[in-house]
Amino acid sequence: MDALSNSLAAADIATTMHPYTNLRQHEETGPLIISRGDGIRVYDERGKEYIEGLAGLWSVGVGFSEKRLADAAYQQMLKLPYYHTFSSKAHEPSIRLAEKLVEMTPENLTRVFFTSSGSEANDTIVKMMWFMNNALGRPKKKKFLARTKGYHGITVASGSLTGLPVNHRDFDLPAIPVRHLTCPHFYRFGMAGEDEAAFTARLLAELEAVIAEEGADTIAAFIGEPLMAAGGVLPPPVGYWEGVEKICRANDIILIADEVICGFGRLGTPFGAQKYGFTPDIMTVSKQITSSYMPLAAVIFSDAIYQAIADNTATIGNFGHGFTASGHPVATAVGLENLAIFEERDLIGNAARLETSFQAGIRSFADHPLVGEARGTGLIGAVELVADKATKRPFAKVGRAGGIAAGIGHEEGLIFRAIGDQLALCPPMISTEDDVKEIMTRMGRTLGRLTGAVAKEGLE
Repeated sequence: MDALSNSLAAADIATTMHPYTNLRQHEETGPLIISRGDGIRVYDERGKEYIEGLAGLWSVGVGFSEKRLADAAYQQMLKLPYYHTFSSKAHEPSIRLAEKLVEMTPENLTRVFFTSSGSEANDTIVKMMWFMNNALGRPKKKKFLARTKGYHGITVASGSLTGLPVNHRDFDLPAIPVRHLTCPHFYRFGMAGEDEAAFTARLLAELEAVIAEEGADTIAAFIGEPLMAAGGVLPPPVGYWEGVEKICRANDIILIADEVICGFGRLGTPFGAQKYGFTPDIMTVSKQITSSYMPLAAVIFSDAIYQAIADNTATIGNFGHGFTASGHPVATAVGLENLAIFEERDLIGNAARLETSFQAGIRSFADHPLVGEARGTGLIGAVELVADKATKRPFAKVGRAGGIAAGIGHEEGLIFRAIGDQLALCPPMISTEDDVKEIMTRMGRTLGRLTGAVAKEGLE
């Protein structure tokens, strides 16, 4: 390292490859180094304060300074800092958390498999479906149905399920058999003269047509986020999920709800499936399960799936899948304490109560000359930037306006997620009405400055 490595920024540039980053640009600009957090706020190394408007990565439900979670981790480290769950081994934190998840989720979901991330969880589901269908004598039933703009992780299998070009390009994905259906975003994908009901009907007809084309006997499962988050905060059209469930049931296709972002109250209900009125066979959870204080995720699934898998393990002698940290005692202890806090402080109810003011704040930006659509549900929302409101025309260089907005947001003390030119907000679940007002004030100032900044850049 040269003399510049005396600074943290220089050391970072010299040694670290960041995810979801233009690495050459990062070499020029360096990192924003966050040094501490308190409640819904974080502070950089110079002491500048920011409202963390995305709760980290859609995930820090209890905020950034919850001592009870630190204490839970410390006490568990003193007692049993690590043990595995291979070969019938177990420990109390993972057992109790599995019990809690079964209690919280729809009653048909009775079994839990722990991983450390949502990507690992969805990867596990792919293997579970293949394992199960082989055991049931259905070796052709291996394909998956997903949606364009859906996000399900970044491992080889889960990244294949994801429907975002940036996650496929030059990674040689998809690498498993998957069909991506039309994104259920009416504003962007509805046809001229089509109302929302007709849009829903068209998407359901497409699903039936794809099943007929591929053959229901070749399709293992349909996976979707109840509300698509990383694709731009995209609530489904009315009637969509009820229709999807009906079609999946009629064709013996497993229905998977990816609740990694929607789960644990983000939409004002315990899980997104409940918000939109459908019952999945499998649910993926992560992020807010520990408020991201520890890496943890889980696959929660029906007894019918478990029985088919268990029978096959008796036949071949093993379920040859697992991770060193599956059900890690510290992570699961933190998860238990985190969910206890959620219940004691009624954070799911808090999200439901804040929905009116939060969504009103998001929609107040709809008249801005650069905002094509303002949308969201519960305590999650986004504004979509466009070059032309009347035609919905996006900017020629997608992501540039969003990047400018994110930079202005930092100056205004607000961190949000620029997903291309869609600006997403998803604040911690502990937020108050006053916090919502301040978030919207800072976002308003950001958008107020954005028009001039975009014009200065000459964006079209």
